[in-house]
Amino acid sequence: MSIWTRIADNLSAIGDSVGAFLAALARSRTAVPEKSIGFTIGMIALGAKMAKADGTVTQDEIMAFKQVFNVPEKDLAAVARVFNLAKQDTAGFETYARQIAKLFKSKAPILEDVLDGLFHIAKADNAVHPAELEYLRRVATIFGFAETEFTRIKARHVAPGHDDPYLVLGLDASAHVVDVKRRYRKLVREHHPDRHIAAGVPEELVAIANERLQHINEAYGRIMKEHAV
Repeated sequence: MSIWTRIADNLSAIGDSVGAFLAALARSRTAVPEKSIGFTIGMIALGAKMAKADGTVTQDEIMAFKQVFNVPEKDLAAVARVFNLAKQDTAGFETYARQIAKLFKSKAPILEDVLDGLFHIAKADNAVHPAELEYLRRVATIFGFAETEFTRIKARHVAPGHDDPYLVLGLDASAHVVDVKRRYRKLVREHHPDRHIAAGVPEELVAIANERLQHINEAYGRIMKEHAV
């Protein structure tokens, strides 16, 4: 049974409050939180709140949500129900973020996957608005990421970060080439998609990890090219 079918089967248990349902699930730990219904519903809820962060949920944002969550056609209605419930739920996005954070160690790579997915939704209308950026910064803080780490994550998505390969790697522009290589190897080890696959991470987040690794590789290549000149 897929996670999406399990969501459909649990719609009656979810009731009118996604937050209350997740709180109940949090009382029982799972050996593989990445595959848990609580993690998936928490992701959907955060995505819904992300789409609403600037006050308006656009069609582009809904399409971006569907790209992050590759939901089978037969399960779309159930997932849409959870999305709409979370969007209207009186529970704030911080509640969902904390419930996801409890499933993993602070700053776990999969939590960075979640942030990348939320950035993807935020960028859907070709702009990340101040309210959306503050939302993302707050979620990052709940996940255990310091401001410098959030800046590194943001650099993959928001200009002028795209133009600064050092920022993408989380380094100062004066960093020695030896430190650049060391940092690059560390990031590749932590964020390589193969590691996600081995851990049983959902397919959608593996795709996000692939995109992130591409940004890391491009940034490293640009820096190495500068040092070769």
